[in-house]
Amino acid sequence: MQLDLNLLTVLDALLAEGSVMGAAERLHLSSPAVSRTLGRLRAVTGDEILVRTGHTMVPTPYARSVREEVHQLVRQARAVLRPARELDLTELDRTFTVQCHDALAASVVPVLVGRIQERAPGARLRVLAEHSGDTDDLRHGRVDLELGGSRPHLPEFRSAVLGHDPLVVAMRPGHPCAAGLDLRSYAAAPHVLVSRRGRLTAPIDDVLAAEGLRRRVVAAVATVATALQLAARSDVLVSCTEILGRPLVDAFGLITRPLPAPSPAAEICSTWHERYDADPAHTWLREQVQAAFDEVTAT
Repeated sequence: MQLDLNLLTVLDALLAEGSVMGAAERLHLSSPAVSRTLGRLRAVTGDEILVRTGHTMVPTPYARSVREEVHQLVRQARAVLRPARELDLTELDRTFTVQCHDALAASVVPVLVGRIQERAPGARLRVLAEHSGDTDDLRHGRVDLELGGSRPHLPEFRSAVLGHDPLVVAMRPGHPCAAGLDLRSYAAAPHVLVSRRGRLTAPIDDVLAAEGLRRRVVAAVATVATALQLAARSDVLVSCTEILGRPLVDAFGLITRPLPAPSPAAEICSTWHERYDADPAHTWLREQVQAAFDEVTAT
């Protein structure tokens, strides 16, 4: 038998009001509509539910026995269909999983952890490294938020631009190019590229090619930290973001110089699955990520 849960809503109103007319007014329905539903309730339960006594109607013993249970069921159903949108950060007990490359982990994540712990002490942050290729982690909920330089191409994903970060060239302090770089000296030096997919070219190579130049890429590595470690031990150059890469550049004792060609600043995005669009806790997480990014890039 298929059960119409609307019967519970009408039953709850009938038991609360004690009349068809009162229940109709409560539910913004017509009295004939509520009267027909009462007939269905009587057929389903085998009980009269309300019986007339003089000028009033009173609940049957069965109706009195289920009144509180029916009321609780209706309240629970409404709570399920109308989830709370107010977020109590003091009661938030949730683990957020964020995936990002190591420059973001070194610069933004420390600020983000501080903000989360200050505002929601019961929340936890799990930070994962980027994969070398695309995964289904966002789609299947294994990752709440991805931070990086690429936007999603499928309509089930959402994204927001956190901001932009100009590119610079990192090198050791005694590097031959420390005094300054032009395209020719840039191309003549050995390079290490940062690419999670292991690519050996970047947009700057098109600029060099237009000038009849070609640089020598000696390695492609997955993380900024690995690339900068190589730069600290040799004469390789590493192109990286200026602000987000600063903590790692400083940690390896390197210096930076402007990229010797016009280049758009790197776009930094956050990406999530559409299931979290209206989730209050996830919305709050995204706000904290944006605030942490703004704090880092403002310094």
